[in-house]
Amino acid sequence: MKFESDKPIYLQIIDIVTEKILTGEWAIGEKILSVREFAASVEVNPNTVMRSYDKLQQDEIIFNKRGLGLFVAENAVEIILKEKKANFLQVEAPKFFQSAKLLNISIDELIELYKSN
Repeated sequence: MKFESDKPIYLQIIDIVTEKILTGEWAIGEKILSVREFAASVEVNPNTVMRSYDKLQQDEIIFNKRGLGLFVAENAVEIILKEKKANFLQVEAPKFFQSAKLLNISIDELIELYKSN
């Protein structure tokens, strides 16, 4: 798998996992890939995946059933959406609107683009 160079790999793995949960590829209550399986699938060191999984457990997006593995938490989707929405509104949207202003793109043009997607 090809990773971006400007963002730590463990954060990119978190993005992959949360996307799988949001798209339903990994359903609520479903067992997810083990650290070794996931590491092999994305061709990274298992320690990197472990770091990602630890963060996801701290955020209560996944949980460990002792002896059985890791599973998607019941409220994972809500937690992910809340975090991603906050990040979008605080980080990404201001950059986007600053660029739109610099390029003299009107709000009407943005609304039309939004509606067409």
